[in-house]
Amino acid sequence: MKIIVIGATGRVGSNVVEKLAKHANDKIYAGARHPERVPVHDNVTPFKVDLTDDMDDIKETLPEADAIIFTAGSGGRDLLKVDLHGAVKAMQAAEEMEINRFVMLSSKGSLSPDNFNESPLENYLIAKYYADEWLIHNTDLEYTVLQPTALVEKSGSGKVTLGSYSTNENSIDNVADVLIGLVENHAGIKEVIEMSTGNEPIPEAINELD
Repeated sequence: MKIIVIGATGRVGSNVVEKLAKHANDKIYAGARHPERVPVHDNVTPFKVDLTDDMDDIKETLPEADAIIFTAGSGGRDLLKVDLHGAVKAMQAAEEMEINRFVMLSSKGSLSPDNFNESPLENYLIAKYYADEWLIHNTDLEYTVLQPTALVEKSGSGKVTLGSYSTNENSIDNVADVLIGLVENHAGIKEVIEMSTGNEPIPEAINELD
């Protein structure tokens, strides 16, 4: 399978790339603004993608692939140009390239705008809301929107809750494994999936999705 990871040097994206690099049957294209920071692996090809570029320029950078895992974010520095408009341009480019599978890493509450003003991440959630809404309502992509709770730097338990929240955190390891599982198992199509650390092994939780 040929998989593009956009945001390949970020906290989640780099973890996704490292895990996919161990899947010998997959070809990974690691997209980042600074592709030289992507670690070298036999089945990983880094490429430069700048989400502030025009959509046509982004499209020109995308390799042919079967799926995109979108983990990019500006870390709060450029929410409109990267987290919102950059994401939308990546979706548009994917459609024009006929890369129909698009897995979006989002956030808990991203589609609950009535609650945004209660969160310290209000501006981030606003950006994610409009990006997620575009993906769901303005594309024909086979999307999945993954909404994890707070990301933490700890070893993954390999056990999660999908479809609801049972805890207030997610290890980045677990999130990366779920993103990969959604793509490789073609699971969760046209779904918005809540996620937290839980008690069900990740492969079983993914297999239970529609």
